[in-house]
Amino acid sequence: MTLSKNNGIINLPSHYSVDRIVDKVRRLLEERGVTLFAVIDHSGDAERAGLTMPPAKLLIFGNPKAGTPLMLATPSIAIDLPLKILVWEDSTHHVWISYNSSAYLQERHGIPTELLQNIEVVEKLAAQSSR
Repeated sequence: MTLSKNNGIINLPSHYSVDRIVDKVRRLLEERGVTLFAVIDHSGDAERAGLTMPPAKLLIFGNPKAGTPLMLATPSIAIDLPLKILVWEDSTHHVWISYNSSAYLQERHGIPTELLQNIEVVEKLAAQSSR
């Protein structure tokens, strides 16, 4: 796991393909009753525009029961909600799972400690999906 230059992004390496990780995240979200709002296929969109890029997909997900208390306590968190996981392949064909660190989001928005668990699901999902 690496933290990107103090910008709060955690990058986890994985030996799986982008599509396999996306499938794992989908399954884990469904098992937890968390809504998957969208999957944005950046590389697919690039291809449709006549451009090429390595595989990259952004999953956007959340649960109003977890997000609403956060937004009531610190309304600015809404800029970072719903939660997101980016699954991408670099130019050397290594696959990464990237997400905003809970600690970074807590510091950025002043999230009360007792509500931190509401966003920590992203770390668990990323860790489980990378293996």
